[in-house]
Amino acid sequence: MANLIGEGHAQPRLTTGDNRPAAPLRKGWTTGTCAAAAAAAAYQALLTSAFPDPVTVVLPRGGTVTLPLHRCRLEAARAMASVIKDAGDDPDVTHGAEVVATVEAAPTGHGLSFHAGEGVGTVTLPGLPIAVGEPAINPGPRQMIRDALTAIAARAGTAADARVTIAIPGGAALAERTLNGRLGILGGLSILGTTGIVQPFSCAAWIHAIHRGIDVARAAGLSHIAAATGSVSEAAVQRLFGLPDAALIDMGDFAGGLLKYLRTHPVPRLTFAGGFAKLVKLAQGHLYLHSAKSRVDLAALVQVLAQLPGGGEAAAAAAGAETAAQVLAAADAHRVPLADAIAAQARAVAAGMLTPETALDVLVFNRAGELIGRAG
Repeated sequence: MANLIGEGHAQPRLTTGDNRPAAPLRKGWTTGTCAAAAAAAAYQALLTSAFPDPVTVVLPRGGTVTLPLHRCRLEAARAMASVIKDAGDDPDVTHGAEVVATVEAAPTGHGLSFHAGEGVGTVTLPGLPIAVGEPAINPGPRQMIRDALTAIAARAGTAADARVTIAIPGGAALAERTLNGRLGILGGLSILGTTGIVQPFSCAAWIHAIHRGIDVARAAGLSHIAAATGSVSEAAVQRLFGLPDAALIDMGDFAGGLLKYLRTHPVPRLTFAGGFAKLVKLAQGHLYLHSAKSRVDLAALVQVLAQLPGGGEAAAAAAGAETAAQVLAAADAHRVPLADAIAAQARAVAAGMLTPETALDVLVFNRAGELIGRAG
């Protein structure tokens, strides 16, 4: 018997733990929440021959989310249901993806087992919270699925014995736009989610990837890792030291997220690489380097230039500068090593957040990937 459900159902409804309506923000939900909802619907249909639509699941920190089904199908000992992910206002690569759960009956005592379907990756490197060889379904989503299916089984007076396969059609192509390959997750996406809710522009996913990259590098026994603010500096630092991909951390603007984690998860050597303006921000004490949250203090930068040997004339030339690049150009024109000075100041800020067991060097690259300053 097959039962196909199309689109056009009611919008999702969020509630708080005490069932009060949540604020009407454009939050979304994680792939883990979608997987749990799809698995719950499929398992209930497997036990009762009826799909709940919409389906409600409990979030890890309390409250519920109610999601409409996109497709579903019931067979003799197997049920499939899917949910379309809405990431809200967050620019999530999986926004609009279909998350599919197939639940199959298993022998008594089997318990719940998790499997990767199309578009869901497999863990191939140690250091992640999931063992090598396992499907890349993180502990949080696994627990959500386990809780949902156990509750459904209890209501039916049985034990939760089932094989749960999660798939994201097209996930392998989407995964090419993520850091999964570098983390050793091959063949597709990860099923993620700690709270179950996607907070718009929370940047939590990027910081999570930074932390997992460090974990993988440590588990691989790498003694030297490099964190870069962008692709140009990352490629340049990899060429300079001949580092493997697993040693490269795509830090972006999240200097603080990287350094705080390394303080409690140290490595023997860290190379911190970036463009001049980003490292000026770090030198001036900013730990989040995005232009929306931190700005270069140009007057302070010119003052640094003025205090360097031979920097007086360069500082005078840079007095009307409107960008950090213009100040650097004035320094270069007068052969004053401003990039070295900024590297040293940035290193002092970063080193203050690390333990002494991590040796630190800071490299400044221009937009052509040429090394223009270093310290440490």
